Amino acid sequence: MALHPRAASVPAGTPTKITQGSKTLGGIGESTLRPDGTLKVTGEFAYSSDMWHEDMLWGHTLRSTVAHAEIRSIDIGEAVATPGVYAVLTYDDLPAEMKHYGLEIRDTPVLAHGKVRHHGEPVALVAADHPETARRAAAKIRIDYAELPVVTDEASATAPDAVLIHEDRDDHHIGHVPHPNIVHRQPVVRGDADAAAARADVIITGDYVFGMQDQAFLGPESGLAVPSEDGGVELYVATQWLHSDLRQIAPVLGLPEDKVRMTLSGVGGAFGGREDLSMQIHACLLALRTGKPVKMVYNRFESFFGHVHRHPAKLHYEHGATKDGKLTHMKCRIVLDGGAYASASPAVVGNASSLAVGPYAVDDVDIEAIALYSNNPPCGAMRGFGAVQACFAYEAQMDKLAAALGMDPVELRQLNAMEQGTLLPTGQRVDSPAPVAELLRRVKARPLPPQQQWLSADAEGSSVDVRALPGGLSNTTHGEGVVRGVGYAVGLKNVGFSEGFDDYSTARVRMEVINGEPVATVHTAMAEVGQGGVTVHAQIARTELGVNQVTIHPADTQVGSAGSTSASRQTYVTGGAVKNSCEAVREQVLQIGRRKFGTYHPAWATAELLLEGGNVVTDGGEALASLADVLEEESVDVELEWRHRPTEAFDLRTGQGNGHVQYSFAAHRAVVEVDTELGLVKVIELACAQDVGKALNPLSVIGQIQGGTTQGLGIAVMEEIIVDPRTAEVRNPSFTDYLIPTILDTPTIPVDVLELADDHAPYGLRGVGEAPTLSSTPAVLAAIRAATGLELNRTPVRPEHITGT
Repeated sequence: MALHPRAASVPAGTPTKITQGSKTLGGIGESTLRPDGTLKVTGEFAYSSDMWHEDMLWGHTLRSTVAHAEIRSIDIGEAVATPGVYAVLTYDDLPAEMKHYGLEIRDTPVLAHGKVRHHGEPVALVAADHPETARRAAAKIRIDYAELPVVTDEASATAPDAVLIHEDRDDHHIGHVPHPNIVHRQPVVRGDADAAAARADVIITGDYVFGMQDQAFLGPESGLAVPSEDGGVELYVATQWLHSDLRQIAPVLGLPEDKVRMTLSGVGGAFGGREDLSMQIHACLLALRTGKPVKMVYNRFESFFGHVHRHPAKLHYEHGATKDGKLTHMKCRIVLDGGAYASASPAVVGNASSLAVGPYAVDDVDIEAIALYSNNPPCGAMRGFGAVQACFAYEAQMDKLAAALGMDPVELRQLNAMEQGTLLPTGQRVDSPAPVAELLRRVKARPLPPQQQWLSADAEGSSVDVRALPGGLSNTTHGEGVVRGVGYAVGLKNVGFSEGFDDYSTARVRMEVINGEPVATVHTAMAEVGQGGVTVHAQIARTELGVNQVTIHPADTQVGSAGSTSASRQTYVTGGAVKNSCEAVREQVLQIGRRKFGTYHPAWATAELLLEGGNVVTDGGEALASLADVLEEESVDVELEWRHRPTEAFDLRTGQGNGHVQYSFAAHRAVVEVDTELGLVKVIELACAQDVGKALNPLSVIGQIQGGTTQGLGIAVMEEIIVDPRTAEVRNPSFTDYLIPTILDTPTIPVDVLELADDHAPYGLRGVGEAPTLSSTPAVLAAIRAATGLELNRTPVRPEHITGT
């Protein structure tokens, strides 16, 4: 309904009667419902694996059964002759000169050539009229391997006579690494750690091992490639970064980027594991070769080989302190295993080294982080990205130091906590709130869960609920040998891409009137992987444009890049882009209003005008005109890029530089019950306090914090990909043998949200998703140590580590 009734003598919008404008509902700060939420919980949401096309074929990948070998020959004859098979492709069938891809370093072959470098490497592709036909045909391909020695750790990777994983490296990191089997090395040196050590009253050291974690997303890798009439291809795929995929796919297909048109399909989780390519190129190759649509869906076994994992790590730390608890220095060496291909290893090294000291003020540090090439499975991006491994080690060190000093571990952390203005080891000053001490205070002040929660009283006496005990329904104990432990941890994580990367996002926003109502359409290439970005974008548009109706256009490559859905960056960067484009749309709408109605009321020229409740309003809330009357048949369409403030590369010798755009902080308190006789652990509470800057959607923020906390719990007590150290073969590629927390394993996760605005960020927000993954793991380990008295310097903790058997 128009605000001002139309009349022949009074133009539309003439303020013959100024009224108070109404508020727009569903804007930032509200817990609006997710548009995909109901569909997902009822099983009606269409994921990429649900896609279908008439006359489509099914693709399958044949993978290596050994980790390191020369390929002597490949015989595809029997596979080609299989009825129902349309194509069988090997490296020799690749159509373009470019046959490798990679996020930063193009070292990953589309299909193995000459040799395989890890267990499960793609060697051949099959397209057939049925998925079982494709699998059976692939099994008929005969490959003659001549196995080679495997590189599985730092000693075998850097020995003088070490087998080189990539014999002809020519990437830009090769000039500053001490060995070709080291992907990247980043030292961070500030002050004089050796001199500071001489002033320490207490020095403690520790060696730590962090296991290889899988992202364990529930939706397997999948997609549908459809050849188009112009010789190009349409690709519908579950991914984290459409334009990065496009940049890698097009050269391998021998096509210009505008002939590879990508659309995001339903994504069943990601956590970093979809940042690298999986089946994208393979499906396109088969579709272009056969001239038919080709669908590929990995089963769970293949998924374990189809994406990168979290880097396993070995870490050596040294901390010193005065007798009153002030840190004097910190030294550490972090060795990350990147596996056979680089993936995101250079960036993970940068994070691990620059964040290695944690959320503490230390003037004198000597840090080194490296990532290895090996024949182990490739490792790359996963939630927390280098900071997780470091946090596990430095928080164990803080507990160890507190014990040596006879101090409370929380008080020791608070004494040394960084704050706004702290100078980091990289020389970068923290220029926004850093409430580390306050987060610790909040989790410590929270009441503890009652003792012996497994007991309940009834008319017949006490009864035991075994679900609340270690071992759960396996009924291994009724409380005998069960000991409680409480542990604390706090972590530091960067937000966004760092080290000088041009981290920008693009948003196209259109405003028009449809059926008499103003409607905004937001179009970005952001990958919605479950984080709730589509909800937040609609909230931003409602806030900035004052409309209730917001349409989110499907993400595709017909709009500029939105960057990766990773590094806790999307709400900051793509949210910032949506806000920026909405502001530009709003200004154009106001210009139209001034042109049409500016002569009828002085407020059009002098007041601070806003769009709210479907109207143009003054800053005092008075409505001047409805948006329907302002726009009428006109529309406003804006596409703009938006960037956060620039960062810079770390110095390759000293690690100095303003490398990060923002930091996030979270603290946890874990309460565990441990069956010390059987080594079983039950985490009964995992409380978190986190500063989020501004909660754009409070319910989604809490969901992100609880989800990140649960993944940290997983690596603490159960999750690990087991790789045979003799053969580099994966032993447990299934959810039967690779365990992840279920609802029975997940404890109560109370969340305390702080909102201390970062003035440099849109709305003052702070990236949320990764920080809780850091501190939850060491908090659980600290609690288990408190219950058992054991040192426990590796993740995950297994029963035999507790029982010594």
